[in-house]
Amino acid sequence: MSGESLLDAIECPEDLRKLPAEKVEQVAHEVRRDILERVSKTGGHLASSLGSTELITAIHYVFDTPRDRLVLDVGHQGYPHKILTGRREGFDRIGQTGGIAKFLRRSESEFDHFGAGHAGTSISAALGMAQGSQLRGEDRLVIALIGDGGMTAGMAFEALNHAGHLQQKNLVVVLNDNEMSISPNVGAMSSYLSRKLSAPMSRRMKGWARDFLGGLPGDMLHWARKAEESLKVFFSPGLLFEALNFRYVGPIQGHRMDVVLETFENVKKMIADGDGPILVHALTEKGHGYEPAVRDPLKYHGVSKFDVESGEFAPSKPGPPSYTRIFSDTLMRLAQEDDRIVAITAAMAGGTGLDRFERKFPTRFYDVGIAEQHAVTFAAGLATEGMKPVAAIYSTFLQRAYDQVVHDVCIQNLDVTLALDRAGLVGADGATHQGFYDFTILRTLPNIIVMAPKDENELQHMLATAIEYPGPAAIRYPRGAGLGVPLDPEIKLLQVGEAELLRDGDDVALVAIGKMVPVAMQAAEELQAVGTRAAVLNARFVKPLDVERIAGLARRCGAMLTLEEHSAMGGFGSAVLEALAEEGVSIPLRALGVPDVLVEHGADLASLGLDAAGVVKATQRLLLQRDAR
Repeated sequence: MSGESLLDAIECPEDLRKLPAEKVEQVAHEVRRDILERVSKTGGHLASSLGSTELITAIHYVFDTPRDRLVLDVGHQGYPHKILTGRREGFDRIGQTGGIAKFLRRSESEFDHFGAGHAGTSISAALGMAQGSQLRGEDRLVIALIGDGGMTAGMAFEALNHAGHLQQKNLVVVLNDNEMSISPNVGAMSSYLSRKLSAPMSRRMKGWARDFLGGLPGDMLHWARKAEESLKVFFSPGLLFEALNFRYVGPIQGHRMDVVLETFENVKKMIADGDGPILVHALTEKGHGYEPAVRDPLKYHGVSKFDVESGEFAPSKPGPPSYTRIFSDTLMRLAQEDDRIVAITAAMAGGTGLDRFERKFPTRFYDVGIAEQHAVTFAAGLATEGMKPVAAIYSTFLQRAYDQVVHDVCIQNLDVTLALDRAGLVGADGATHQGFYDFTILRTLPNIIVMAPKDENELQHMLATAIEYPGPAAIRYPRGAGLGVPLDPEIKLLQVGEAELLRDGDDVALVAIGKMVPVAMQAAEELQAVGTRAAVLNARFVKPLDVERIAGLARRCGAMLTLEEHSAMGGFGSAVLEALAEEGVSIPLRALGVPDVLVEHGADLASLGLDAAGVVKATQRLLLQRDAR
């Protein structure tokens, strides 16, 4: 590798394509090093991006982006794409207010053709683009890059099936497979065959073979096709994709730039000859080029600041355990006493704390992959047999399983507990991952109870309550550390639907849920200092509401604020308004929550007016309105 930086001269893929092919590998090496240096200072998604560097660099070199569309799945692997499309310097503030997003966003770049935050969407979106281009009479290719994890999502196979049915000639799917290894009998041979079988001469020979076989008598044709299928199975794992009417190319060695470039050039010729849709199967290594990430790709998936040379992370400040840790500890404690408790995750064992449950109860743990729909209905099936399944799912990913929660759990009134991690604000991950909609999704459904703890001590009691409840239950809790409150040694069951009065007052009622309860208590202290006596009610339950206590406070105080780290539209505050209207209580009331906007990365409670200062201001405005009546 020469000492001169090639990356410094690349502002867009057009600059990349000016280089000779033998220089592209150097660019990929520089991109990888650049990602390491920048992410080590800012944090972000590392291992997946390191593993996709050659593929993304080669795609931008061979194909005419942005005219040809590149659609990435999820966005964890998107950092090489961002660097090669003019956002290199933006990494200094990635995931921060005013900086670039950690995931792909259409508004951020003309090269981001589709927003990517949740897995399994790329093939569907790419197929829509390919079909749309075809309907408009435009001659462009669409390339979907999807990881093996994303391929476990059901909609990925729905899209493959539809693309094969449409025989979408301008569609290329690149499967970035960083989990499967190449066994000796299919490794080098398959890589060689993939390049050669995608070449023009080979494709012409295949055409001649098809013509020849078509003229054989029935019995001979049957056995000839059997022989062809046997050879495919021996040399290639792509029979499934061939059955879906895709031309399968692979597996190829995804870090061999010469192999990748040759394969993509051949694929481009195949598309030009009307030979699509095509699936290219590339075998890669998560964290490739950085040994610490190779050894532990999970640890280096989403990272905080770290030292590149040693791989060591900056020491974390001592503090209270996270809500996730308390959930995990409590679930294991309860499972020790009740062998009906089983745990389910959708490819997020570490993120939800269930990796620890797996180690202790391996036969009662299930990782279903990126398949939230299946996770929920699988839990429902377990419940029909008397088990007590707990499905731990990030709040933002619950949206993917809404039909299953409705149809398979709630309508059938099955004993399933939904543990919704990362509810509320999620910091740097931004709009695609904010957990703002679970109350709205769940509170309208029959049979389910919905709750949120004010602190980590209440979390352990709520989890026990949810599991003990003989029907659907959901508990949501935030990302990050708890408040550091003491944990009761004995876990107790809460009375379903019963709120908790934490502070009395008769000027205004602050009715809060979850993380907003401590904020309400702080605001009440500040209001007390200026002569306003605020009652604080910890609602605990969004469904069922403690209507009697809420209505009583409303009548006594004559003004009420509801507080939630959730969308104000259709959330907890809306539930309170509905309940008071049903009770015939009409008072000045404001539902304080997340406004009806997309909340970007870097937002916090203060920026949304949901810190104590914001609550005080909102309360004072409300009281002025009441007194002006």
